[in-house]
Amino acid sequence: MTSAKEAADAAPRVRRGRGAHPLARFLFRRILTAVLLAWGITLVTFVLTNLVPGDPVTANLGQRALGDPAIVAQWRAEHGLDKPLWEQYALHLRGLVQGDFGVSQQSHRPVAEDLAQFVPATLELAGAAIAVSLVLGVAFGVVAALRRDRLPDHVLRVLSLIGISVPTFWLALVAFYVFFYRLQITPGSGRVDPALGEAPAVTGLQTVDALIAGQWDVFVSAVGHLITPALVLALYTIGLLTRFTRSAVLEVLGQDYVRAARAKGLPGRVILFRYVLRSALVPVITVAGLAFGSLLSGTVLVEAIFAWPGVGQYAYKSATTLDLPAVMGVGLVVGVVYLVINLIVDVLYGVIDPRVRLQ
Repeated sequence: MTSAKEAADAAPRVRRGRGAHPLARFLFRRILTAVLLAWGITLVTFVLTNLVPGDPVTANLGQRALGDPAIVAQWRAEHGLDKPLWEQYALHLRGLVQGDFGVSQQSHRPVAEDLAQFVPATLELAGAAIAVSLVLGVAFGVVAALRRDRLPDHVLRVLSLIGISVPTFWLALVAFYVFFYRLQITPGSGRVDPALGEAPAVTGLQTVDALIAGQWDVFVSAVGHLITPALVLALYTIGLLTRFTRSAVLEVLGQDYVRAARAKGLPGRVILFRYVLRSALVPVITVAGLAFGSLLSGTVLVEAIFAWPGVGQYAYKSATTLDLPAVMGVGLVVGVVYLVINLIVDVLYGVIDPRVRLQ
């Protein structure tokens, strides 16, 4: 007869602590990975920026100043270009830790101040575009899946294909010409009506700052200026999310547990929201996260057409003038945004699918 002590020794030991909070361990691993990737982004951005052909001295001083070696040497010393690359990177990394991105060679202001001015405008535009894309893309995808091979499905598939195929810059030009110039039903360029002026800066987001200040006329103007460029940016993502949502929902609809739920007599609304959408959202969230990062880095032409003072225009001007601190600052900000979005996506994975936390 086995004793109680032997039975206890034979039983599998539970590892205390490790299995207590699987979601906390999951988040810790993701955050640690994000920190390591952020350091990698600084290294890659610095190396690639310095490998770009061209001389920043020529781009900033011009040909006449190059004839004076004293001026060239002084300019290189002021911007740290007279030091070895490894030392430049060490100084750059130390500055980043202290929140110092360097000084822009064009605006002669700290890069951090420039980014604080331009990044919120792009975040507002991209955020509005991804919000519209999620609502319409997921809704269209669900309708197309539930009406498979019927008229709504065919119409939505054609529209999604058009949204994916139409070049964004061409659509922006057409939208600006038709809705502003010809029909005059949307505001012109910029973020607000010049006659109203911008709301006092708090977050840098004009819609939010106008609400904080209680300036409803500025809020209405900011929303009006935001609609057209946001819809132009969202069209591609709407088409992408429609197709991915349709495919994911169709795959889940064929699972055994969905058939079992139907056999039990559960209402279709309960089956859709509790069983189908929860399982189908995992690939949709992945696509949405990648799409948001792409919107941030792909707004250059849309910002140029609508005169939107965002980070895209700042990055373009910095690249054409070889403003290395500004280019590295923009690259780091975009990379960190990608990391944050991926971290949010990983967290949503763990919330939606508990199996992800235990892997």
